[in-house]
Amino acid sequence: MIEYTIKRIFAAIPVLFGILLLTFLLLNVIPGDPARAVAGPRADEQTLARIRSEMELDKPLMTRFFSYSGKILKGDFGNSIVTGRPIMTSFKEKFPVTLKLAVMAALISAVLGVAMGIISAVNKGGFIDKLSTVMTVTGISVPIFLAAIVISYVFTVKIPIFASADTTDFSGLLPFILPAATLGMRSAAFLARIVRSGMIEVLNNDYIRTAKAKGLRKSRILFSHALTNALIPIITVIALDFSSYLNGSVIVETIFTLPGIGSFAMNAISQRDYPVIQATILCGAFIFIFINLLTDLIYAWLNPQIRDEMSGKVSK
Repeated sequence: MIEYTIKRIFAAIPVLFGILLLTFLLLNVIPGDPARAVAGPRADEQTLARIRSEMELDKPLMTRFFSYSGKILKGDFGNSIVTGRPIMTSFKEKFPVTLKLAVMAALISAVLGVAMGIISAVNKGGFIDKLSTVMTVTGISVPIFLAAIVISYVFTVKIPIFASADTTDFSGLLPFILPAATLGMRSAAFLARIVRSGMIEVLNNDYIRTAKAKGLRKSRILFSHALTNALIPIITVIALDFSSYLNGSVIVETIFTLPGIGSFAMNAISQRDYPVIQATILCGAFIFIFINLLTDLIYAWLNPQIRDEMSGKVSK
């Protein structure tokens, strides 16, 4: 397991380097003068020259890249050209909001998706299965921005459960219930389809029929035998969804006015705050790679055969 983990970490290094290079080039291929974007259209040449020197735009490209890489390795993402604040300080303030939203949405997605998928698989072809299919297809088809608007309108206007609540205290859970439900229920719809397909395939295997013939309890067959062997695609979906939540759910955070990474990135794009855009892309890529690495390690822990195959050891 240790050997496999080390190989996976080393395999991620070239990807990280490529992402670092692309985020650096972002500032150098966009149209316009970054220094003028900072100073404004009426800035004189002396001011522009000073800003170019501060941003190291007057140095060769490779020199700037190595300087940029060195700062990133130290955890220094630079300062926002709009507010002048260190970007890492803003990230430390906003990431807990996105993390709390991601955890709540992932929990909602996992519980609802797995439950609906198992119920549909057990009642294959029945009324419950057909009703679940309609609900999941609808949930997958509805755009996320429309779902967010509808849920916000229903629970703050038509059924004003959250109308008088304090949704500005982000230290609690209340402001995250509706946005997490918006993200989680949509992801749960897709997860339910994956769980249903996986469970139906597993339930048709010979060892399940053998377990039934031995008189094992239905709950034990479903959870100890069937669900365990259908976990790989389920973990994949949950991990990818969680990664997308952490990378900043821009639409949901904007609609529900959550001060997380998503709304932070949206503001940076609208204000052409290039260093913040760079840092957001880079952090998002790091998160995505880390979640995928963690998912691979979970795969290997659940199924040693996968670990042996990926390590080049073919089981005989």
